[in-house]
Amino acid sequence: MTKLRLHRLASRLGCAAIVVLAGVAATNAAGCPRPNALGTSRVLAVDATTYPRVGLNNFPETLPLADHEIVLTFDDGPRPPNTEKVLEALAHECARATFFLVGRSAAEFPALVRRIAAQGHTIAHHSWSHPMMSKIPFEQAKEAIDRGIAAVEMALNGVSTKTPSTPFFRFPYFDATPATLDLLQSRGIVVFGADLWASDWENVTPEQELKNVIERLEAARKGIILLHDAQPRTAAMMPAFLRYLHENGYRVVHLVPAISAQKNAEVPH
Repeated sequence: MTKLRLHRLASRLGCAAIVVLAGVAATNAAGCPRPNALGTSRVLAVDATTYPRVGLNNFPETLPLADHEIVLTFDDGPRPPNTEKVLEALAHECARATFFLVGRSAAEFPALVRRIAAQGHTIAHHSWSHPMMSKIPFEQAKEAIDRGIAAVEMALNGVSTKTPSTPFFRFPYFDATPATLDLLQSRGIVVFGADLWASDWENVTPEQELKNVIERLEAARKGIILLHDAQPRTAAMMPAFLRYLHENGYRVVHLVPAISAQKNAEVPH
């Protein structure tokens, strides 16, 4: 049965992409214009005190997700045209995700950073130039973290600051050191690993990537999923993957920083 579903989903890659690339206005889950869309089931506020490091492939703990709840995360963007295609696929299904952006790319494509945020997704951080932190001195690693945060904040909010508006960080290659982990924890920044991934950094076809992520998700049944919006194979397979999630009862959980959730609750309505 699983193989049959995979075959059907793979056959949809081409036609689904055509539908999505027509362009869909971003809406929130409550106002989604498509009654049969995947949607976003709930928002989870995350803070570094409760969840300092999450992702079972990297750390002992992960986020409190129920069976069939997933978190969509994307690394290495923004990178046109692939990031735009991923955004169009997400908008078509009214699904929200978290984007861990490389500072150098954010500085190169600031309008795309703002578009990600405008469509309701969470902007997070992934260093300035994607180095392996264990291969460089601590001071250089610290500079890569700070410069990356500052570049994303400049693109997003027009202010160069080392204090992230969303205190979420994922290490390139998951390559943290005790010193860099302690640094981020001291700053109240949540460090993200992942619970599963599609291995989209490997030289695979969109169909193989789709097969990878579905098989791993069927085994895990929930979790933080790592994908790369900079990869053309991921952009190509996203429409079919989102439809798989919907057709198999998976629910998308959107992550926000706890401080933002608290501020929104305090605003009079």
